[in-house]
Amino acid sequence: MKDNFKPQELLVEEWLKRAYDDELNARSILTHKDGTPNGPCFLSQQMVEKYLKAYLVFRKKRFPRIHALDNLLELCVEMDSSFRKLKKDAIFLNKFLVATRYPSDYPEFSWKDAKEAYDAALRMKDFVLEKIK
Repeated sequence: MKDNFKPQELLVEEWLKRAYDDELNARSILTHKDGTPNGPCFLSQQMVEKYLKAYLVFRKKRFPRIHALDNLLELCVEMDSSFRKLKKDAIFLNKFLVATRYPSDYPEFSWKDAKEAYDAALRMKDFVLEKIK
């Protein structure tokens, strides 16, 4: 069944589960240093993307198939201006979407970058979860 036809609460639950999967994977790589720092950087961005989309679904807000956190955040701000406080973290995490996926733009991120990305993602996660309780 396509996502468009699932009940809203089930869609929210699915977005949250997928975000949590990204969180667990990022945490595991950070904890065990099993892999490269680029993995947790990308997963942190992905985690937040899914939390923001969960919030938008929770609020019954349609959104385009986009990945840029600043654009998703603006959709959230339209419904709740307090989301503005997440802008700095959203912009920071945005750089990990493209930069970790395309070889021509493939920088080498450090473990410090990965930890900062993960911490920013956790801050945004906590904020969003408070909004959808």
